[in-house]
Amino acid sequence: MADWLSTLFHFTEDRIGTGMSEGLFFTKIYFWIFLVIILGVQSLTEEGNKYIKAAFFTVITAAFGVLYYQYPQLNISFYSWSFFAVWLVYYALKDNRFASRNTFLFAASLFFYYKTSGLFFLILVFSTLVDYFNGMGVHHAKKDWQKKALITVSITINLLLLFYFKYAYFFTDSYNQLVLSANHYFHTSWGLNDGVVNYFALWANDSFGGTFKVDKIILPVGISFYTFQTISYSVDIYRKEIKPVYNILDFGFYVTFFPQLVAGPIVRAKDFIPQLYNKHVLSKEDFGIALFWILNGLLKKAFLADFIANGFIDGVFADPLRFTGFENLMALIGYSLQVYADFSGYTDMAIGIALLMGFRLNTNFNSPYKALHVGEFWQRWHISLSGWLKDYLYIPLGGNKKGTIGTYVCLFIILFFILLMSGNNWIVIIIPMITSVIAIISLAIYFPNFKEWLNTNINIMITMLFGGLWHGSSWNFAIWGGLNGLGIVTYKLWRKVSPWENSNKTIIRVWKITLMLTFITFTRIFFRAANMEIASNIMHQITYRFHAIVIPQAIIAYWPYYLVMVLGYVIHWLSEDIKTGYRNLFIKSHWSLQGLACVIATYIAYQSLQGAQPFIYFQF
Repeated sequence: MADWLSTLFHFTEDRIGTGMSEGLFFTKIYFWIFLVIILGVQSLTEEGNKYIKAAFFTVITAAFGVLYYQYPQLNISFYSWSFFAVWLVYYALKDNRFASRNTFLFAASLFFYYKTSGLFFLILVFSTLVDYFNGMGVHHAKKDWQKKALITVSITINLLLLFYFKYAYFFTDSYNQLVLSANHYFHTSWGLNDGVVNYFALWANDSFGGTFKVDKIILPVGISFYTFQTISYSVDIYRKEIKPVYNILDFGFYVTFFPQLVAGPIVRAKDFIPQLYNKHVLSKEDFGIALFWILNGLLKKAFLADFIANGFIDGVFADPLRFTGFENLMALIGYSLQVYADFSGYTDMAIGIALLMGFRLNTNFNSPYKALHVGEFWQRWHISLSGWLKDYLYIPLGGNKKGTIGTYVCLFIILFFILLMSGNNWIVIIIPMITSVIAIISLAIYFPNFKEWLNTNINIMITMLFGGLWHGSSWNFAIWGGLNGLGIVTYKLWRKVSPWENSNKTIIRVWKITLMLTFITFTRIFFRAANMEIASNIMHQITYRFHAIVIPQAIIAYWPYYLVMVLGYVIHWLSEDIKTGYRNLFIKSHWSLQGLACVIATYIAYQSLQGAQPFIYFQF
């Protein structure tokens, strides 16, 4: 038993020095397949005798133990799988005791995160403690300046934590390049060539004998998501939209709830916390809905996203010059499907798994490729992030009414980021940057209409640029965010003069959707490409080496992947009536038919996996 517990809680790095465990169960599709099986069986027995359920899951645990001793090569699978069996013994016995249920699930969520990220789980605990006590302080503060001071401390700590892990390496490297470049231009010897030191890794190695790299800052899984989640909690208390959670274990469960912890959706406290005190009642309809979303997400991830990525897309993006322009174009179109299927697939499974445990998460995707313009696309894509940026950045900056002091502070920060990203080319960037700023200020002074237009749209650009930089500190993400901002602003101008703006004709709608998808797919060059050189090579191949004459050969060579891409888009564009129809048919069907659907879906998913990939948004 001691050996079992020792191995269960042992953290093994996938690659020594990375501090991450990408090879373990939490980041892989196999983990979610098994979790579906366990939760599904548990949910089917929800109304049964609790002692029979406990005995049933004990037998499962024992069976996994026998498998482990008979087949030692299954050690990772055994430790992860048997843990869930033990967990659900407790869940079956819980009798809707809220405190014990929430406490246990909080501990379980921390365990999952620990097995994925090792000692990085301490950062998650730290963030949880900061906002728990800060939220209490904001609520009980008597004076407005005290509330503002506390909320400023909360936001500052959260953002500094995020910036350290996400941007410290970038800032240090950019600083060194700027200093070296300035010394070269001005023949000086300013500054020092500072190196990157990961002090958290240094402490972990000294205290726990870890093998973290101290000269590289690793981004903890999901830190962007749970940081935004805790910030929204504190801000909502400040705005008096919610009251604080007094039980720290309940609040910890809200922050760490594992289905959505590492890749969203970003959960608002006002939507989730009231559910902590609801009884776990799972109707047949809820079970059917949950199972449908889990299978839907599983097939999106394995059959659509991973299949076309492993067999076609990854190869093109690794070396675009080896492929024709047509193949590069098809890889781009395929990647638009891949990133949607991968991300929304995770969200679908998270929503389904949460529902099986009695919690409802908000919709995060609403058929985004049915949008008629870029603005509508962002109302349908990653809805929880878009909503967060709107409520906590765009509207506080003034929305579409005016620019504020905060607007221009944010603009200065973005320009500073761009200057840092220019590296050795800073002198080439800073001159046109200053010239552009002077020109814009002059136009705003002498042309009132331009000033009004600028104040109306500048916050959109800032929000989208921040959204791009949220994904990472590189030219690729800055350009990607900027292009999406330009797309929204351009549409706002075009709709004022477009004769087809209010047309409901099918051909007009198809044309609008095609334009929107083409633009979004173009921006994904910068989102997916590892660097600007690859992005440039892709555009070069499509523009100058399209080679239309070899299209038939390319189709023959990659026909399975093209067929899956076509199938994916066709399903995506089905009407909501059709989708609702087959979803309701599944929900109302007999449990034996649902079980058969599970077997078929799992078989298709397993056969589609040429190599399981981590979910794309785990890296953010």
